[in-house]
Amino acid sequence: MADVTLKPWAADDIETLRRSNAPEMMTYLGGPETEESLLARQERYLRLGRDGEAHMFRIVTPEHPEGVGSIGYWNTVHHDIAVYETGWSVEPAYQGQGIGTRALMAALEHARFVGGRRSVHAFPRIDNAASNAICAKAGMTLSGEIDFEYPPGNPIRCNDWMFTLAPPPVIGGGE
Repeated sequence: MADVTLKPWAADDIETLRRSNAPEMMTYLGGPETEESLLARQERYLRLGRDGEAHMFRIVTPEHPEGVGSIGYWNTVHHDIAVYETGWSVEPAYQGQGIGTRALMAALEHARFVGGRRSVHAFPRIDNAASNAICAKAGMTLSGEIDFEYPPGNPIRCNDWMFTLAPPPVIGGGE
């Protein structure tokens, strides 16, 4: 299994987005984005990172410092609870090597270190076997199926995978 490192998203990481925008990579995400949409996504990743609202990374291996994909997590609200949501993309030539699983495990540990939320959720489509397998291998717990929309206007059925970062606070129970 390849060594994986997460590098914070940078201004020159647009090429990572372009490589991940191939039709076979976007099957479960509504299809490829326009160049304009990719540029907007790049700016959003940089802005959210500066504002502390998201943590986006380029996935690198020793053999491929240019990156083999991306992963990140960001603030969201799920069932009226503030949580992190995570998502990732691993280029086809590097799939099936455990890179996605290792990247997710590293991102979950980063989220635990950063704090601020009690859990991280992933919402892969129910028919995306590879992403669902990554969630399971990374130690996430399947909470059930939910209706989701991605991209906006595109309804999809997803699995809700959860990873607990911190135990819930103890209420009462004093001595």
